[in-house]
Amino acid sequence: MVAIAAQPAPSPAVAEFLRRPPRLLIGGEWVEPLSDKTVPVFDPATGEQIATVADANAADVDRAVKAARQAFDGGPWRKLLPSQREALIWKLADLIEKYAGELAELESLDNGKTKFMASIVDIPGSRDYLRYMAGWATKIEGSTIDVSIGMDGRTFEAYTRREPVGVVAQIIPWNFPLVMAAWKLGPALAAGCTCVLKPAEQTPLSALRLGELIQEAGFPPGVVNIVTGYGETTGAALVVHPGVDKIAFTGSTEVGKKINVAATDSLKRVSLELGGKSPVIVLKDADPEAAAAGASQAIFFNAGQVCAAGSRLYVHSKLFDRVVEGVAGAASKIRLGPGLDPKTEMGPLVSREQQQRVLDYIESGKAAGASVVAGGDRPEHPGYYVSPTVLANVRPDMKVVQEEIFGPVVVAQRFEDLDEIAALANDTPYGLSASIWSNDLTAVHRLIPKIKAGTVWVNCHGPVDANMPFGGFKQSGFGREHGRVGVEMYTELKSVCIGL
Repeated sequence: MVAIAAQPAPSPAVAEFLRRPPRLLIGGEWVEPLSDKTVPVFDPATGEQIATVADANAADVDRAVKAARQAFDGGPWRKLLPSQREALIWKLADLIEKYAGELAELESLDNGKTKFMASIVDIPGSRDYLRYMAGWATKIEGSTIDVSIGMDGRTFEAYTRREPVGVVAQIIPWNFPLVMAAWKLGPALAAGCTCVLKPAEQTPLSALRLGELIQEAGFPPGVVNIVTGYGETTGAALVVHPGVDKIAFTGSTEVGKKINVAATDSLKRVSLELGGKSPVIVLKDADPEAAAAGASQAIFFNAGQVCAAGSRLYVHSKLFDRVVEGVAGAASKIRLGPGLDPKTEMGPLVSREQQQRVLDYIESGKAAGASVVAGGDRPEHPGYYVSPTVLANVRPDMKVVQEEIFGPVVVAQRFEDLDEIAALANDTPYGLSASIWSNDLTAVHRLIPKIKAGTVWVNCHGPVDANMPFGGFKQSGFGREHGRVGVEMYTELKSVCIGL
C-alpha cells in the first residue's frame, strides 16, 4: 500500500473561516449561543482539531424555533409570491456555484471525502437540486372535485389547497453534509415553510457557510435558522419543541426510531430517511467485469459512508469467483489519503468513533468465520482510515450481513436461482435500495417486484435524480424525498366545500 501523504494546508479563505468563533444563525443574524458549551471539529485525515462550533442548548433552540415561527406566521415570507420564493432559492444555488471551490474544500476537511469528489458530486449536486426545487415554488396546486352532496336542493363546489406545513426541524447526517442540507431546505422553502436546520455535530462547517450564503441571497430573517450541537442536546430539544410542526430526519435507524417516538405526543409530521443494507445482485447472464466494476463503485464510493451503499454482494455461483476477484482487485488498487491531496482516491472515515465501529464489524466477521479477500485492516496513520475490505464465506445470520456497517466493507455470498436471491435480498430489517446486474429482461422484471426496497437500480447502483422519489421500505424509513412527492411532504392538504 502506498504511504499516506500529509494533508495539504487549507486555502486562506477556508483557514479564515475555520477561525471564526461559535455562532448560531437565528432570526437572520449570527448570534452568540446562550450555552457556554462547544463542539470540537476534527480533520478526519489527521485527527487534529480544526474548528470549534456551538453546542446549542434548549434555550438556543427555543430562540431559533420562535424566529422560524415569527417568519412563518407574521413575517414577509408568507406574503412573498411563489415566483419570489423561486428567485431566492435560485439565487442561493448561484452562490453555491460562486463559492464552489471553498465549499468543496470545507466539505473535504470536515467529512474526509476528497475535494475532487466534492467538487464534481456534492457541490454541483447541491446547486442543481436547489435549482430544480426552486421551480416547484410556482407549481404547487390543488384540484377541483365533483361532489355528490345533496342538501335542501343546494349545490356545492369543492376544491383542495396545498398549504405549507409550517415550521420544520431538519436534522441531517454527516456523510453528505451540503447535499443533505439542500435536500432538506430546497423542497421546504419551495413549499413556503420556514426551517431550523441542525447539521451533524461531526460536520457542521458547510452548513454554517451555507447560512452565510442564505444571508447574502437575501432570505427574510428567520426563514432559515441554523443551530449546531450534539444530537442528544440540540437535536433532542428541537424534536420535542412544541413550536415545530414537522421533523425531517436523515440518519441512522436507531436515532430515527427515537425521533418517531418523541414526536408522538404532539403528533408532529415526521419523515425519516434511515439506514440501509442494500443488496447488489449479479445474475448468471451478467457481464462479470461490468458487474465487478459496478459493485466496487457501489460500496467504495464515499468510503462506503452512503445509506444506499451496496454492502451485500450476491453473485450467481457461475460468476461468483470472477466478480469477487474483480471487486477485491479494485479494492487493493484504491489509493488512500487526505482529501485535499489531488492524488487521493479514498479519504478517511468521518471520525475515530466511526473508524472503530467499522473495524469492530470486520473483526466480528472474521470471528464468525468470514474470510478476508481484500483489506480487513487499517493503515498505521493518525487519520481515521480503513482499508477497502471484501469479506467472503459469510452466512445470512452474521452481524456483518444483517447490520449496517457504513464503511468500505462488502460481504459476498453465492446464490442459485431467483426465488433464493429474492429471499436473501429481503433478509434484513432494511429496505432502502437494491441493484440487479443482468441482460435478461425477463429475469429482471420478475425479480423487481419481489425486492422490498424503495429504489431498484438495474445495471447501475446509486444514481439519484431530483425528479426521482427516494426513500425506504421497512426500517429504512418512510416518506419520499425529491420530485413532486418531496415537495408535498412539506404541505398539508386542505379541502374546501362551498354551498351555493
